[in-house]
Amino acid sequence: QVQLVESGGGLVQAGDSRRLSCAASGRTFSSYSMGWFRQAPGKEREFVAAISRSGERSYYVESVKGRFTISKDTNTLYLQMSSLKPEDTAVYYCAAKLSSSGTYFYVTSSDYYFWGQGTQVTVSS
Repeated sequence: QVQLVESGGGLVQAGDSRRLSCAASGRTFSSYSMGWFRQAPGKEREFVAAISRSGERSYYVESVKGRFTISKDTNTLYLQMSSLKPEDTAVYYCAAKLSSSGTYFYVTSSDYYFWGQGTQVTVSS
């Protein structure tokens, strides 16, 4: 079992950059496909970005393409966010799925078994 702990959230201005981290305890990420999701107040949780177990493939929701970058190393998942907008305000969650494939990524929350507690990102205009 892997435990996930996000960090890096906070209050930023529109146009700023911020990097979120998701650290693993108990295991490394070498066997996991990973993803970032977010949930804004009054809205459902939505997919943001995903990365395959190997790290070779990634995928983004259209609204963050070109602004966000997902990456991972042995035991930390990252989400580099740039050109932040007020509509990016949300609680951001990292998620992990044990994966036998090195190239698959997953975009549906129900695909993921392990979740972090979330970190708040607030973008002021």
